[in-house]
Formats: sequence, C-alpha cells, structure tokens
Amino acid sequence: MTRWAPDAASRLHEAALDLFLEQGFAATTVPQIAERAGLTTRSFFRYYADKREVLFVGEDELPAVVARVVDEADPALAPMAVIHSGLRSVVLPRLELYRSELLRRWTIVRTDEALRERELRKLAIIHDGATAAFARRGLAPLEAEVAGRLAVAVYDMTLEWWLAGGGTGSLADILAEVVEVVSATARP
Repeated sequence: MTRWAPDAASRLHEAALDLFLEQGFAATTVPQIAERAGLTTRSFFRYYADKREVLFVGEDELPAVVARVVDEADPALAPMAVIHSGLRSVVLPRLELYRSELLRRWTIVRTDEALRERELRKLAIIHDGATAAFARRGLAPLEAEVAGRLAVAVYDMTLEWWLAGGGTGSLADILAEVVEVVSATARP
C-alpha cells in the first residue's frame, strides 16, 4: 500500500461510493474501501470518522449557506420569495455541480434506514438555521418556524424530485413547480 499518495480523500470517497453501489452500504467495510483506493485503513480514518461520513462530507456547510441566503435577502421579500430566490440563486447551482455524485449518494442513502435517519437529522439542522435566520429578519416565532420548515420542505422536495428523475431536467424548473404547488396548497 502506498504510504502517501496525492488526492487520498477523493480516492477514498470514490472507492467508497463504488463499493456501496456494488455490494451495499452495510456489506462494505472500511478495509475494503481503503484497499480499493490503494491506501491503508489507517489512512481512511485520517479523512473520515467512519464510512457514513463519506456520504455526508461537505454537507456541514449547507445550513450556514441557507442561513446566509436568508440573512442577505432583500428585507422587502416575503418568506416564500426569500426561499425561492435563495435556493434558485445560491443552493441549486451548487447542487448541479455535483449531479453525478448526488445521484450515487441518493441511491445509497435510500437503501439504508440509518442513513435515511442521518439525512433527516441533516434536514433538521438546516431547519434550525433557516428558522433562526427568519427570526433575525423580524418574523414572529411561529412565522419563523413555518418559514424554516417551508425552506427545508421546498429544498428537500426539489432535490428529491430531481434525483428521482435521474438528475435530468432543470433544477430551477422543478424548484419553480414545487414553490408554485406549495404556495397554491397554502392558500385558504
């Protein structure tokens, strides 16, 4: 095994995703991932706490991105307009950059209950950040809570519909449709 090799984290990431898809998340071991990447098990743990972390790397920054989008939005915009414009201009372009990886990750996460629970915890953290950001905009606590939940629901539904369709089509079009349906559904 190579003692040092460039781009070890990326190689471990790719090896893990490949193995998870080939033999399932539960059946894949850290030593198998390291071997596929041409590294040692010890090297794996320099980059990832466990094999679940491979699937959620980089997602820690999303709650801060969502909160920043809400914080920086035009104060005159209504919450749904903030959600729509923020997702369209900041979040979706980031997702489109990782289309292939997101499709692979989505396929893997759907097969494992613990991974789905982890995904829900991630969404709860995004909700907390969005709710706090809407409160900083001056929304009453209940309004901020509803806006935070709507932000997560719109994000999650848009991403889910896009990935379920194979990552084809326009994320912006799917987002617009989700926002339209949510807005129409919320009308009395």
